[in-house]
Amino acid sequence: MSNLAHLPSQSMKGRVTPQEWKARIDLAACYRLVAHYQMSDMMANHISAAVPGEEGAFLINAYGMMYEEITASSLIKIDIDGNILLKPDFGDLNYGINKAGYVIHGAIHKARHDVACVIHTHTWAGMALSALDVGVLPITQTSMRFLKIGYHDYQGVVLDSKEEASLLADLGMGEALILRNHGLLTVGKTIGEAFNWMHRLELTARSQLAAMATGAKLRPVPDSVLQETYMNYQPQTRRPYGVMEWPALLRQCDRLDPTYKE
Repeated sequence: MSNLAHLPSQSMKGRVTPQEWKARIDLAACYRLVAHYQMSDMMANHISAAVPGEEGAFLINAYGMMYEEITASSLIKIDIDGNILLKPDFGDLNYGINKAGYVIHGAIHKARHDVACVIHTHTWAGMALSALDVGVLPITQTSMRFLKIGYHDYQGVVLDSKEEASLLADLGMGEALILRNHGLLTVGKTIGEAFNWMHRLELTARSQLAAMATGAKLRPVPDSVLQETYMNYQPQTRRPYGVMEWPALLRQCDRLDPTYKE
């Protein structure tokens, strides 16, 4: 039985292209995985994905649904100006989109045409790391991939476009951004790649906090080793992230709850 039995539901499969339907399934899976790996903040955050073959359109969650109940059909399609292009009938609930989510995600999709997916989280570890002036410390192999991560200073709840320029400048052409006093953000050329970056960034935050909490002296790594390790994780030196992992993660979603594909 679907865990969405209490929500009005209708399949959107016949109303979109096959390419968009696949993107919807992958994005719904990403929401479920973020929830499964304990990186969700009830309904407060967002994961967005560009609609293949439809310039300026992307998919985002309905504001009011929990991550573990997101499905391919429940996602809302909007344009880069925040206009709703297509959404399911939620009945009396009449869910829409969260403005703060649209501003952040819309700005990135508008400027970074190489980006297919944007993930933003408010995990306890990510928020704690974002509040540390020291930022990400390259003290583990996982954290070394974020040696040149960007930082964006907190300017309040993102409700208008005045913050877009500085947000984009701080992200640059990178894959990850620490939103100071706020949380974490990653992007990817695929949904799987963006999830891969976020999963590793979350592990970086948790491991750094654990190491710092001991009060013991942290073991430094020589700069030459840091630079070499960082380069090992760059696109020109290895396969694209998420290509190998994503099919296995979809199988995991199937085992956990296959209703994400509805």
